[in-house]
Amino acid sequence: MPNITVVYYSSTGNVHRLATEIAAGATDAGAEVRLRRAAELAPDEVVQSQDAWRAHAEATKDVPVATPDDLAWADGYALGSPTRFGNPAAQLKQFIDTLGPLWQTGGLANKVATSFTSAMNAHGGQESTLLALNNVFYHWGALIVPPGYTDPLLYASGGNPYGTNFVAGQGNPMSDETLAAARYQGRRLAEFAAKLTT
Repeated sequence: MPNITVVYYSSTGNVHRLATEIAAGATDAGAEVRLRRAAELAPDEVVQSQDAWRAHAEATKDVPVATPDDLAWADGYALGSPTRFGNPAAQLKQFIDTLGPLWQTGGLANKVATSFTSAMNAHGGQESTLLALNNVFYHWGALIVPPGYTDPLLYASGGNPYGTNFVAGQGNPMSDETLAAARYQGRRLAEFAAKLTT
């Protein structure tokens, strides 16, 4: 049974929802899973001044904050972030930046990895955010496991071969198809992690 860690940052809940589905998919495949959030860096007065941000922070306060030990423990990992100008959010990037000592000892190498995201608009930088996260995996020596076009259900959610993404604009609800794609991505990650650890 492989160990999978899902680390994400979410301000209003969309990336959190994707993360929980990826974690569920990995669990479905027999993995032991840790769901972790990146620490919030925004000042509390900013978080408290926005209803959705404040509500999500309260709803997820019991989700453990990610540590380097969570990635050292894992045979595979999924990283997720909202798109910020075509890049991962600062909160997830800050967590990544704490992993230098683990990376230097080879503790992140030879593991499987995948990425996921959400943005306000259909062309809001999702693919560049996913590719930016994949650049991190290259440096770690990880083996990237994208969803690709490996199952017909991926087309129903928009067909992004790089990773699951959700377009949140205009208060769109997250579709069952997007949730299914995220669950599939988690299952696929765990299946490949199992192949590497047997």
